Amino acid sequence: MTYKQIKWMILFIPTITVGLWEYVRHQFLLPYISMDLGNWLTPVLVYFVSVTLLNRLFYMLEQIQQELQAERTAKAALEAREHLAKELHDGIAQSVFLLSVKVDRLEFTSDQRKYDEEIFQIRKTVHEVNRYVRQAIANLRYSAVPEAMVLQRETLEEKVKQISGEVLVPIEVEWSIPDGLLSAKEKVELLASIREAVVNIQKHAQATKGWIRGEPLANRPGWRVMIQDNGIGFKGDSQQWKGGYGLLILQERAREMNWIFRISADNKHTTVELRNNGCLSGELHL
Repeated sequence: MTYKQIKWMILFIPTITVGLWEYVRHQFLLPYISMDLGNWLTPVLVYFVSVTLLNRLFYMLEQIQQELQAERTAKAALEAREHLAKELHDGIAQSVFLLSVKVDRLEFTSDQRKYDEEIFQIRKTVHEVNRYVRQAIANLRYSAVPEAMVLQRETLEEKVKQISGEVLVPIEVEWSIPDGLLSAKEKVELLASIREAVVNIQKHAQATKGWIRGEPLANRPGWRVMIQDNGIGFKGDSQQWKGGYGLLILQERAREMNWIFRISADNKHTTVELRNNGCLSGELHL
């Protein structure tokens, strides 16, 4: 029996039952059953039919729903596997192949400057592969789950606080960005960017304290996130980024997401800022 047939039967069986009962009662049973007794017997008869016939139909309906849900789950798993395969091919496999080419090229390099440049590129590619792996895992987590369910599971503020607790440097979190202001993809990219910045504080800043501040923009539907530390900072020269793979990855991720990415430093603090205010392309400001 099809899903549509079951629904129609659930709708018509009580109606037909009551109609037949009233016809039989008035045509044949009226001399034997009073009106009051007949009125009491009508809901009893409807209840009996519901318990017997309709209960069975509802059970069949639930089975069909479970089968449909199982099919949706299998389809989602298949799509996730296809997406993972694409991520592996487009990001990781190509990057690993590029690594092998660069390593082979190093064997025939006698120029120390070229050798150092190749080593830098290899390290950068390794960091990119790491980024692709984390992105693929994040995509698998979010693509198969509706955004509403993701929001019910953990808020963005809770995830940011988890990231702040992953390093030894104490980091204070002030977060007021509503979760609904970001899409699922934006959340994944923003959390990855925050984690990259926090790891940089741990590894390079020599800081004793850090801050993560997230707030919506006052006059437009955007947001701003600042990751700050009291470490050694830098002079503001972009050449000092050489070897700073995490900052380069942050810049590339911001450009891909059409975010503004700023780095500033003074005598007391170094600040990494990510902002989405509707700009057409990500840009870097020093």
